[in-house]
Amino acid sequence: MRSATFTLAATALFPSALAATYGLTDNYIGSSFLSTFTWEAIADPTAGRVNYVDQQTALSKNLTYANGNTFILRADDTTVLSASGAGRDSVRIRSIKTYTTHVSVFDVRHMPQGCGTWPAAWETDESNWPNGGEVDIIEGVNDESPNAMTLHTSADCTMPASRTMTGTAIVNNCDVNTDGNTGCGVQASTTNSYGPSFNAIGGGIYAMERTSTFIKVWFFPRGSSIPSDVSSGAASINTDNWGTPTAYFPNTDCDIASHFDANNIIINLTFCGDWAGQDSIFQGAGCPGTCVGVDYVNNNPSAFTNAFWDFAAVRVYE
Repeated sequence: MRSATFTLAATALFPSALAATYGLTDNYIGSSFLSTFTWEAIADPTAGRVNYVDQQTALSKNLTYANGNTFILRADDTTVLSASGAGRDSVRIRSIKTYTTHVSVFDVRHMPQGCGTWPAAWETDESNWPNGGEVDIIEGVNDESPNAMTLHTSADCTMPASRTMTGTAIVNNCDVNTDGNTGCGVQASTTNSYGPSFNAIGGGIYAMERTSTFIKVWFFPRGSSIPSDVSSGAASINTDNWGTPTAYFPNTDCDIASHFDANNIIINLTFCGDWAGQDSIFQGAGCPGTCVGVDYVNNNPSAFTNAFWDFAAVRVYE
């Protein structure tokens, strides 16, 4: 249960306007993911060259592995694909539970890397998108750092140009019907927030706080000064002790409560597609050839050897 203290003098531009403590309600570790998430064997809505498989297939092909405090989601990295067949086997999972006001903490040791990769850890209501909102917590393509934290919404949701956060605002209109569904994104301030640089330090922790009046995202690199309640997986947390968020999305010009309903947690890995597959983005990242079409993903299985997620835990506090 969340408790809040209101400061009358505070304005929506200052993320310290609410003080909140939350209690641990869901602690996803290792094999617990297998009974609390659904493996979505669906067509990729982002047009990636991917074949999302069900849980049984993922386990039998070692695309999903769970043991102790290790939970792995990976792509197939051995098969040369037929141009007329399905895309590269990969995994997309969705939490069975949904969340409104909460804090989600992603303790990640390794994220997928490599040209053509497009990994994401995010929250949305697939059955009511975009009206139910979307929060991208970890997302990027083709190893291009830094991490992007983004909201995607229906109309009439924008962010102020000036906000108290360590990241840099890229776009301030969250409406998916503008700018080709770019969303209102914030880039992290450090290169170790994404891709190979993230993996080189053993990853880190992302935390997202969602209330009816704001959404915040923090990134804590491994080896840095991580708040003790975050690093220990404590039974309760106090987000007021976490410092300035990496990304801050206030309700200044966006009614958060009406733009976001109960969302699931989704973790996935796709290849090329609408974002990663654009030549200007793929080649701009120094990747060879072209990601348009199917040839790159089909013919280069070894390019995806490091395309895997390794989660120590995903914790949800309410």
